[in-house]
Amino acid sequence: MPHQAYLPQTGRILAHASDPRGAIAGIAGLKWLLGLWLALLFLPAWAQAPAAESSACSAQILSIGVAKGGDDGVRPEPDTWTPVTLPDDWSRRWPGYGGTAWYRIEWQPQCPAAQAGPVALSLQSVVMAGELYAGDALIWRDPQLTEPLSRSWNMPRYWLIPQALMRDGVNTLWIRVVGVAGQTPGLGPLRLGEPQAVRLWYEDLVWNNRTLFQVNLIVSAVLGGLFFCIWVVRREQRTYGWYALMALFWVLFIANVLVTSPWPFPDSLTAARANVMVLVLYVACFCIFTWRFGSQSFPRLEKALWALTAVLLAVAALAPATVLPWTNLAVVLTAAAMFFANCLQFPLHALRTRKAEHGMLAACLLVFLFVSVHDLLLILKLIGPGPGYTPFSSLVVTLCLSAILGLRHARNVRRIERFNHELADAVAQARAELATTLEREHALALANTRLHDRLQIAHDLHDGLGGSLVRMMAMVEQSGEPMQSRQFLSMLKLLRDDLRQTIDSGSSAGVKVPATPQEWIAPLRHRFMQLFDELDIDADWRFPPHWQPAPSALQCLALTRLVEESLTNAIKHSRARRIQVRVLQFETGALELRIEDDGIGFDVEAVQQAGISVGMRSMHSRIARAGGTLDVTSAPGRTLLVARMEPQAPQRDDAAWRAQRAPRRLAEAGSD
Repeated sequence: MPHQAYLPQTGRILAHASDPRGAIAGIAGLKWLLGLWLALLFLPAWAQAPAAESSACSAQILSIGVAKGGDDGVRPEPDTWTPVTLPDDWSRRWPGYGGTAWYRIEWQPQCPAAQAGPVALSLQSVVMAGELYAGDALIWRDPQLTEPLSRSWNMPRYWLIPQALMRDGVNTLWIRVVGVAGQTPGLGPLRLGEPQAVRLWYEDLVWNNRTLFQVNLIVSAVLGGLFFCIWVVRREQRTYGWYALMALFWVLFIANVLVTSPWPFPDSLTAARANVMVLVLYVACFCIFTWRFGSQSFPRLEKALWALTAVLLAVAALAPATVLPWTNLAVVLTAAAMFFANCLQFPLHALRTRKAEHGMLAACLLVFLFVSVHDLLLILKLIGPGPGYTPFSSLVVTLCLSAILGLRHARNVRRIERFNHELADAVAQARAELATTLEREHALALANTRLHDRLQIAHDLHDGLGGSLVRMMAMVEQSGEPMQSRQFLSMLKLLRDDLRQTIDSGSSAGVKVPATPQEWIAPLRHRFMQLFDELDIDADWRFPPHWQPAPSALQCLALTRLVEESLTNAIKHSRARRIQVRVLQFETGALELRIEDDGIGFDVEAVQQAGISVGMRSMHSRIARAGGTLDVTSAPGRTLLVARMEPQAPQRDDAAWRAQRAPRRLAEAGSD
């Protein structure tokens, strides 16, 4: 169990080396990594400098033997013991055996028991659970000696054997070990002797086997949570999400190394399966993380990776217990091969990209690769015994990896800040350009408004005052004798009234519309009937008694100008003897004005194409602005104008607003 768990631990820590920063920064980062690793490696020696040797007696181990035992706790017979050296893995001696074994350690103090102080005993590991006796006295026992077994495989222990339990000559320690087949059951290294020296050895074991992993778990959990929060806020930063997932599986693995309780697994084999499965998931997430970090795209390779991961998980979960050690070993070696291959390909990618962060990650991966290969060979016993470096390199590479991701995040934040400054400058420039454009458009709109107002004034003068002039000229022509001064003054007053009406009507488009059609048409009818009577023209006026509904002020003004212009044209050009003016209003609210005469007619299409008639253009534009349509048909003996308008909601439109301001704009135009 210790070796099989230590191998996933190697792969796990190796996988944490997956972050970079490169070139000159990569060299500096590599130096920092090596310095931190060496500091952690020698920290126990610095922290535990040996004190002056005590005068207490040491102890000498005479022999160590092992024998199978039963579950009843009875010690084996004397003739069944086999000499061994520690550490001992009994699966090499008894393949496939799982159960109880007793270890007998015979020792004696180096001085008489009466002069000796307490003797210290320290054990590196008991795989899986056990109990310790000094002679017949129980010193220690694991809580669970049956499945699910307690997990003492990575738990160094330290005891003081009191002087009362020691005697001159040979003393005996009995250690009962309960192990599981396929989980390297047995007993780890043991130290017996002077308390201070044994204590230093024990503290060194605790540092390497417990403290380093606890620190690693805390650091990985905190950094994984931090980068998970970054990913939640910015989902497009998938590198941080894969790092968080990778850190999660690493924390689960470290927890498996540290826990001494079998919970939540029902037995030791299930815990071993879970440990291997966590390793496989970690390696898969590590590969995806490095690819995302390096902006590498391997669609087919990713599918193959997840397919292989699913197969390995299925093998680890479903393999029979009889072949579990071999299947676990095969799964671990396959995952290690995946890990090593990715550690080798990324430095090649970093050489191609020449990016600082890629180079820094590549340096971390190479260091961790060599450490992991060394420890893997050590665990498989393909090289001589020696210390493992994975616990040190794992913590260092985890910190370096997180530092690289932090640097990348800081760089992204600076890039966002620069973008925000550039965006603010661009917005300020756009505002300035927009202000200039709006100012130019305002000037154009003002000029267009003035031109429109002048054109409107021209139409009003043509339709109103022009019609009155035509009538005056007709009266003068029809008069057979010179006009009296009183008649001439009356004509001038009439022109003055028409001019006032033109100004008033142009400035009152938004005022109340006459209550009935008769009130609306009365002024026009009075003015034109005087002229019609003098010219001997028969006029027929027909209007509905009420509006249903009333037209808008703009429509009412347009109809007024249309009546004036059409009747004036009939007097000037048509030679008509009969004129009919009708207003119709339908159930839908539509309003229709019909003006018909029996004059000589004209070519409507030719007049419109020539564009020489100001009156025709004025009538069409007025009706169109009021939202209506105008149809003109003419032939010898009959000319018909039909203006149709749909009802409008009572609202102030732009044309009416301009009409209200006509006097002021007329004054402005005159000043221009």
